[in-house]
Amino acid sequence: MERRKFIRNTLAGGTLLGSAAGMTISSPALAQGIRQDIIVQEKGKYDILLKGGHVIDPANNIDSIMDVAVAEGKIARVRKNISAKDSKKIIDVSGLYVSPGFIDSHIHAYYNVKFNGKLNACIIPDNHSFNSGVTTVVDAGSTGAHNFGGLKQLIDKTRVRTLAFINIAAPGMTEAEQDPRTYDVNLAVDTAKRYPDHIVGFKVAHYWTTQPYDDLHTPWANVDAVMEAGRKADLPCMFDWYPRPASGGYPMRSYRELILEKSRPGDIHTHHYAIHIPVIGKDGKVNPDAFKAQERGFIFDTGHGAGSFVWRNAVPAVEQGFISDTISTDLHRGNTNGPVIDMINVMSKYLCMGVPLEGVIRRSTINPARAINHPELGSLSRGSIADIAVFEQLKGNFTYLDTSGGGFRSDKKLQSIMTLFSGNVGFDPYGLSYPAWENIPKDSRYWVNPSGQYF
Repeated sequence: MERRKFIRNTLAGGTLLGSAAGMTISSPALAQGIRQDIIVQEKGKYDILLKGGHVIDPANNIDSIMDVAVAEGKIARVRKNISAKDSKKIIDVSGLYVSPGFIDSHIHAYYNVKFNGKLNACIIPDNHSFNSGVTTVVDAGSTGAHNFGGLKQLIDKTRVRTLAFINIAAPGMTEAEQDPRTYDVNLAVDTAKRYPDHIVGFKVAHYWTTQPYDDLHTPWANVDAVMEAGRKADLPCMFDWYPRPASGGYPMRSYRELILEKSRPGDIHTHHYAIHIPVIGKDGKVNPDAFKAQERGFIFDTGHGAGSFVWRNAVPAVEQGFISDTISTDLHRGNTNGPVIDMINVMSKYLCMGVPLEGVIRRSTINPARAINHPELGSLSRGSIADIAVFEQLKGNFTYLDTSGGGFRSDKKLQSIMTLFSGNVGFDPYGLSYPAWENIPKDSRYWVNPSGQYF
């Protein structure tokens, strides 16, 4: 894992080192040039063969030009020069990158819950996933034990794979987060056990950031409750958290205590580059507690959102080697038009800060897969689910926004080109998987007028 030995020359010199070197292009969309038209054949042991792409699969230490074969929705083979005669469909992805489908480990998807009296500004996951290379999303605490059943109904109707952290507040992400009487630990644990295929952990957020403490609202009420649930269910806890000084006879709520004492290895702090998080000191140095926590296995997640990512924290942290373990968006309706936009835009920000492309992919695939205890995701291992992102790296003039009005200029941008989900093409705006219309076999339904009317 990169830390102090991180390549500082990347930021200083403006040149990306490593596997991405030489792969940048200036076209506005798709690495063009001479691209072989798709080949469709009747027979073959593979359903799809992605030919000639630059495969980056950190889970298997692959960073090279290779072919990827898909059969029956699973990864069948990853190697150089797989014979085209063995596949029913051959797609030329030369000049493009191929990786496991991205995992966005922090979004909000339950748009039936109300927060501060208003309908919560959640997204429809299908509208913001495949078009960004994302094949798995994780709702981060929109619902609790009382209403997870409603989210489960939405999950059942959603194409993209959707998992969830449930809120320790039983009514979910509502005003109930401020009321410790709603922190029903046993009910949260029972709910997690009832839905083991969908619930990956527990979440706390937004608790008592400004009001005076009292006998009910003590400094660590939500963290203590969620930790009890995490221990009982043996699941990770995610913290959306706010530090506070000692007051009214109550002790300080310190970052050190959260990341080094209260939490366990495998627990997660989301929004760690937020403006209110003490990750960078007045001297411009990274808080040494952050390195200590990362070394003990505590996980730092981006959770970009509309208010939780500032360049003044992120840039010096990355330059000094303190880099998010997992990249995520915190997508909701308040940030899809900026500053988040989508997952691949947030990934681009890390690339532009100097994180090598392999490191960006690692933090968007196998790292989040392991963080949510789903290591079967996030890789191109043989037999794994064929979730695949095909993307390119553009070279040009781009400006990226943080959540407090700051811009970052760079010459790099990642752009999604095609996404496969369980072996099926879910996103392909440039037609890589489409044959030229005049080459479609004449016995195909394409040539039939369904109205039956001809001159």
